[in-house]
Amino acid sequence: MPKVLVTGAKGQLGSDIRDISSNYPYTFFFTDALELDISNLDAVETFVIQNKIDTIINCAAYTAVDKAQSDTQMAYKINHIAVSHLSTLAQKHHISLIHISTDYVFDGENFAPYTENNPVAPNSIYGLSKLSGETSMQTINPLNSIIIRTSWVYSSHGQNFVKTMLKLGEERDSLGVIFDQVGTPTYAKDLAYTILEVLPKIKNKEVEIYHYTNEGVASWYDFAKEIMSLAKIDCKVNPIETIEYPTPAKRPHYSVLNKKKIKETFNIEIPYWKDSLKECLLKIGEIN
Repeated sequence: MPKVLVTGAKGQLGSDIRDISSNYPYTFFFTDALELDISNLDAVETFVIQNKIDTIINCAAYTAVDKAQSDTQMAYKINHIAVSHLSTLAQKHHISLIHISTDYVFDGENFAPYTENNPVAPNSIYGLSKLSGETSMQTINPLNSIIIRTSWVYSSHGQNFVKTMLKLGEERDSLGVIFDQVGTPTYAKDLAYTILEVLPKIKNKEVEIYHYTNEGVASWYDFAKEIMSLAKIDCKVNPIETIEYPTPAKRPHYSVLNKKKIKETFNIEIPYWKDSLKECLLKIGEIN
């Protein structure tokens, strides 16, 4: 039975992979930073050899976008150096590597959904560190390995936009949410299923990049409105501009990703974001 190492296993995506792992014919090893420091090359190699790992799914990431502006060293340690180590070990030990990346590698100035071939131009430390991880993986080029870029991830696990809106909606009569940043919410469970479905089908000599989000397009305002509507929370959501909510790191204004490549390559169907949001709210008990 193939043996799969999942890093960042206590995060949103890692937790959802764990939830569905019993549906797949693999032996899984779920680790977080306390159990396995992926920035420590020797430690990871020892783990890989001892457990005879066949595939690594790297869900670990430094995702504190604003904090990364000042905590640059840690962002690069996790998003670049650790990815370089995993790529080196994958190449050396003939292990497949599935690495999760982000829409933040783009500048957000497009007017059409980003394809995998669009020029990258990150405008934050977070985006730069994630791009560095992508670049190192492509340079090392482990066999049968892919990068999946995603965006706006939420889950029934952990803290995220959905849970924040639910909390604020119960506490306030109204709140302002940005309407001029556009993308697609991504339910981590859907991405988890996709990763495990495509895993046995990955056969490529060069590292391939794919885009995955749910289907459809929304602003953060639209996302918040749908959360309140489905959860039947009586809180007025007001649209505000990005300029009214300044942050240390610049956010992309347009983060819609073109998913044609992953759908055609692996013959997968992707759920509509509103349907997946409803499923998530059902799971956490916010709706019946």
